[in-house]
Parts: sequence; C-alpha cells; structure tokens
Amino acid sequence: MAVYPELQFSMQEVRAAGKRLKDELSLHSAVDCRDAHHVFAVANSWRDSHFFPMRSVYLSAAYRMRKIGIKGDMAARPKRMASIRRKLRESDIHLDRMQDIGGCRAILDDIAGVRSLLAEINDEFPHYDRRQWPYIDTPKDDGYRSHHISFEFCPRKKAQSIFAGRRVEFQIRTRLQHSWATAVEAVSLFNGEDLKHHHGNADWLRLFKLMSGEFAYVEGCPIGPGVPDRPLRIAEIKALETKLDAISTLDNIRTATTYAETYLYGDGKFFLIVYNNVDHTVTVERYSEILQLQARLAIIERQIEEGLTRSKVVTVEVSRVNNLVRTYPNYFGDVGVFLNNLRRIVRGQDALEFTLIQQERVKIARPQPAGDVRNLNRRYTRWYPS
Repeated sequence: MAVYPELQFSMQEVRAAGKRLKDELSLHSAVDCRDAHHVFAVANSWRDSHFFPMRSVYLSAAYRMRKIGIKGDMAARPKRMASIRRKLRESDIHLDRMQDIGGCRAILDDIAGVRSLLAEINDEFPHYDRRQWPYIDTPKDDGYRSHHISFEFCPRKKAQSIFAGRRVEFQIRTRLQHSWATAVEAVSLFNGEDLKHHHGNADWLRLFKLMSGEFAYVEGCPIGPGVPDRPLRIAEIKALETKLDAISTLDNIRTATTYAETYLYGDGKFFLIVYNNVDHTVTVERYSEILQLQARLAIIERQIEEGLTRSKVVTVEVSRVNNLVRTYPNYFGDVGVFLNNLRRIVRGQDALEFTLIQQERVKIARPQPAGDVRNLNRRYTRWYPS
C-alpha cells in the first residue's frame, strides 16, 4: 500500500511559514540558514500533505472520463515552491488557504468532451466543490481559457481524516486550449521572459491574445475582451507573425529538443522534470514512491533558493508514461499543435480543433538490467541555432 506524506507541523506553524515566504529569506549566517530551512521544511510539509487528496481527485476524475467514454489525458502535480512564493507576494492569500497547492488537469480532444466531463462532475463528485471559474465561457484578459474547479478533500475513511479540508484545483481544457497555454510557457522559457504573468514582449502577448480569440472561434466559444472582429484579427495575426518571425521561433523551439526514451522501462508513475535555464537541458527522473519524489524535490528546490542552480523543477503524475510530453509539452519544446495552427491561419485557413503533431524521437537500445540507478534518468539536449 502506498504511503503518503502527512503534515509534520502545526497549522499555526504553517500560517507563520506562509508569512515568512513572502519575504526574502537571508542565507548569510548560520542562524539565518537554520531559520530559512525551517520555513521551507514547514512549507514543503504542508504542500506534500496535498499528495493524497490530489491523487484522489485525479482518480475520481479519470474514473468519470472512462465511465462516459471521453478521450483525453489526465495529469496531477503539486505547485512549485517558486510559484507559491510569487502568489503569496502578489496577493493577500494565506498559505493555508491557497486553493491550488495540489493541481489536477484533464486535457480533452474537443470542447464537447469538456462539456460532458464538466456535467458529469457537477452531477456527482466525492469532494466538495468550493468554487468554479469558467474561463472558457469568460476568458481572461490575456486570452487564457480553461475551466477551473476548486475542490476540498472529503475523507471516505477515518484514516484519511488527517487530509480533510486540503484544497485541490482541477483544470479542464481542450487540446487546443492546452496548446495555447503551453506555447505561452515554452516561448517564455525560450526567450527568458514570463509571458504567463504578463511580463515580456508586448507583441508576443498580443499575438497570443489574438490566437486565443481565433481558437475560441473554431471551438464555438465566447471570444475574450479586447479582440477585434475576425477579418481584423486575422490581419493583425499575420502582421505580428511577420514582425516577430513567430513561426521560425516556434519551429526552433519545437525542433530544439531530441531525446532518448530510456524512461519507458521500469516502474513508477511519478516523474520529476528539471529544466536547466543555463544549458537548456531537461532531465527526467522516474519514481515509484511519492516519498522518494518528495525528498528529491526538496533537495532541488533548496538549491534553487540558495542560488546554486537556475533550474525549474516540477513533479508530475501521469497514467501512462507516453502522456508525459503530451500533458507538459512546454518543458520539452513541443509546440507543434500551436505552430501548425498558426501556419494555417497565416495561410488563410481555419485552425483545427485537434491536431496532434508528434516529435521525432531518437531510438536507442534497451537500458542496462534492472537495478542500475542510471536507468531512472534521461537527458534532453536543446540546441539553439547560432
């Protein structure tokens, strides 16, 4: 039976740690280091205690997808510590009330699948529905579209009561919407900007907003604010593509990653993805136990906070290993769906509601016999044209 991490500190300590995470934590002296490490130990323990509730939401949603025959992918991941700290700084929310420390995502083939799954969840679900944000029907100003639900974990057994009240955010989106969101993040990584949080090149931000409107048009959904009518929208997309050389940039991102599928062998549905911003490499580690994953994540995030690495790290659970790139393509430079649709629009064609463009993979020999820890790792090497 799997063992899931429990909170090792009091809620008073969690709230205090949340207040401290908003500030810069000094690491200049031994006393400062001990204090900072305690703050992160508390925050990590609080986050890790969401693993079981997150998995419960994940399995409950996946069951309903199978029940009504919806095609799509499911993934689950805890919030990165850097993202937790940014959210605490930029809002008045408290750490113990944050709704998306645990997160699940359903990526479905089309908008009909989204509507069907949402109806099934609204009809009956084992966890308390705190609130919903219908960003598909009312897109954000930047063009972001996805349906969000904040669940509060409801234990079914007495042993699960220690996780009662943990909040998990569930996102439901189409592959087209997902291609938009991951293209934003992939371009951000490639250009060293934070377009997701509206920091970066204004022309790229405008292009993504217009593309969101075009995708909404294709899916028969409401178009967000500040987006012109279709003839003007298409003309502006073409002009911005030319100005940014966007197709070439996206094509460079898409082709910059080659990788060997050594991770296909072995056990475990939990993955740790490390994107190195310096040498543009991606390393994936596979785990069968959440506690192993939790310990490794804590080590890397401590290195990030201490300035020893500029990497980004994320942990992911997927049902099948080949879903890893499909659910988090931004870390692997896979912007093929978005790129293909941008090309179609520039040529005067409609975007396609769902097109999956597979990247070419490097074929390699099978790994060493079981027991060799090197089999847990694989490396993705990015190259950039000179």
